[in-house]
Amino acid sequence: MKAITCAAFAPIEALTYGDFPAPEAGPGEVVIDVVAAGVNYPDVLIVQGKYQTKPPLPFVPGSEASGTIAAVGEGVEGFAVGDRVVAFTGSGSFAAQVKVPATQVWPAPEGVDLAVAAGIAITYGTSYHALKDRAALKAGETLLVLGAGGGVGLTAVELGKQMGARVIAAASSPEKLALAKQQGADELINYSEEDLRERIKALTEGKGVDVVYDPVGGSMTLTAVKSLAWGGRLLVIGFAGGEIPSIPANLLLLKSASAVGVLWGNSVRADPAPHGANMRQLLDWLAAGTLKPVIDRRFALRDAVAALAHLEGRQVKGKVLLTMEDL
Repeated sequence: MKAITCAAFAPIEALTYGDFPAPEAGPGEVVIDVVAAGVNYPDVLIVQGKYQTKPPLPFVPGSEASGTIAAVGEGVEGFAVGDRVVAFTGSGSFAAQVKVPATQVWPAPEGVDLAVAAGIAITYGTSYHALKDRAALKAGETLLVLGAGGGVGLTAVELGKQMGARVIAAASSPEKLALAKQQGADELINYSEEDLRERIKALTEGKGVDVVYDPVGGSMTLTAVKSLAWGGRLLVIGFAGGEIPSIPANLLLLKSASAVGVLWGNSVRADPAPHGANMRQLLDWLAAGTLKPVIDRRFALRDAVAALAHLEGRQVKGKVLLTMEDL
């Protein structure tokens, strides 16, 4: 089958497009004919060996996909050949076919565009798990989303509004903030031009925010912690800014606040049942038109290096997809 192969942990330009052995479904697994794959910032890190997990070499990158089931392994129930599905793959989705544990596969409702659905699992899954399960975000609370114009940030804005929060979107450019406004943000902060902490004080009348969604890291995290309200929660999503911050414990103590880690993929593997319920809800919302994913660009599979470079440049506004047309 055609696939993108990572033969050594190296810059993304070392990835190759060509033939790779097709997968076979083992016990508890399904094989999916891939229609499209989502491209995520962790994919950039994984192929360079800079992520928390390192797949054995050689491997096919790509952490999420959509398509139709081609084969069902022993012991799998609830799925049949031909079913339309969305999957969290961990790796392997930048290919014509991918093998996935059935616990990480969810039915795609009729009427849902499978290409769009390919980009739902990680970004929306992370944000819904973070806001619902980890922060227990309540209607009427104030949510600050950092990096609000990026892939996960936009989903946090959209889901925060869906859950009844007042959403403050913070991003680095007017174009990204315009997208956040489109997804429902109530207030906007351009932190490349405005003082983040002072603007939060002004918008909250000095009370601070109840929840911070932080996929950025770096110095911005400390500012966000200082901007928490009493009993506030900092959601540690990732470090797209490149620097892993240190959080002084006394700042959490003084506000009875919490710093909460969110690693969605490992959580899905450890406890798949509640994540299955979350994903079914998200896909139902997608089918109903309640969720409106922002698609930045679509690339052909053979152009995966260009897709990853586009993401690495951090100018992405929304979701990047790989499609399996013209393999």
